[in-house]
Amino acid sequence: MNQSRRGMMKRSGALLAASALGAVDVGAQGDGGSAIGRAPQTRAEIVTPALVVDLDLFEANIARMAAHAKSSGIALRPHAKTHKCPEVARRQMRAGALGICTATIREAEAMAAAGLTGLLITSEIVGRPKIERLIALAARHPDAMVVVDDASNARDLNDAAGAAKLKLNVMIDVDPGLRRTGIAPGDPAAALAESIMKLPHMRLRGIHAYSGSSAHVKGWEARRAHSIGVMTPAVETFARLKRKGMPVEILSGGSTGTYNIDSALEGMTELQVGSYVFMDIEYRDIGGKSGAVYDDFSPSLTVLATVISKNHADRATVDAGIKAFATDRKFGPEIKGAAGVAYNFGGDEHGILVLDGASRTIGVGDRLEFYVPHCDPNVNLYDRIYACRGERVEAAWPVLGRHG
Repeated sequence: MNQSRRGMMKRSGALLAASALGAVDVGAQGDGGSAIGRAPQTRAEIVTPALVVDLDLFEANIARMAAHAKSSGIALRPHAKTHKCPEVARRQMRAGALGICTATIREAEAMAAAGLTGLLITSEIVGRPKIERLIALAARHPDAMVVVDDASNARDLNDAAGAAKLKLNVMIDVDPGLRRTGIAPGDPAAALAESIMKLPHMRLRGIHAYSGSSAHVKGWEARRAHSIGVMTPAVETFARLKRKGMPVEILSGGSTGTYNIDSALEGMTELQVGSYVFMDIEYRDIGGKSGAVYDDFSPSLTVLATVISKNHADRATVDAGIKAFATDRKFGPEIKGAAGVAYNFGGDEHGILVLDGASRTIGVGDRLEFYVPHCDPNVNLYDRIYACRGERVEAAWPVLGRHG
């Protein structure tokens, strides 16, 4: 093997190992890598489009949520589906979180490989390939938990755990009205709990109940009424299982939109808040307890883009299009620091800025930041997040667990 090929293989292996540990060499790799062949040191050196987080705002968000949890006497198990980033999870844990939620087995594997503990997988693990991976994860991390909403799936998990000679921690997924996953509260959930109690390789830990439909109800009072209405049956089911003497200790749920609502529910033990670290346009517009704008947490996440063309007085083109922004909402991104500018998708690689009412001059070469419509799927488009303090890039955090 020639020296060049050996060097390439060595570098590839090093990159894979670094990714598993939550650190990666970003020089000359695209997706924001430096144009000068090394990791960017300043915002000006980041190749666009790129995902950027303002560390001062990000750290303040983490501290604010941690303070709320402490004052409310409730635990935090933040959801990694928002960021898919071990470094973000580590900072949440250092601020007092007791664990991390993940939506997929792949996310859980990525967090576990980075040394995170207290993992709760909030989607059902069904089918042999995923169950095998779950059992392998549980063998290495005995405190990992998974949700179930079906007796046959519970039996499959029990059989796999028995074959591996381990006990699997499970939580009953109770549907608070979303009709996505979860068993109905009350008698159906209680019957499932009783069947799980009979399985020798399962350890029942509690109830998982996430009301995504409450998270984005506009107006705090309306959101509060909605969340209390749909979560009360889950709370009552939790209390019912405790009265029956079942070893349930965890009632997990809540969101960034309901963090200061669900924390007051009697019996709620932990919040699965996720978006608060980054925020997005959708959350901003739901309204807060004190006003029409939800400003409890600051928008720390942006997409950095460059104006690459301006041949018309009323429009300019940036290098960030469909591949740079999530398109699952009816609205697009918004420019930071300039009023009167509308963004329209202009194709895979392009965004069109309509400048009819622009509050500032925009020209070729300008580097602009955009607030994202929905942070979770937007992060999923990128390999890394550039952590910036002012103009300086302090780190590049890998985004892991995006596939498989």
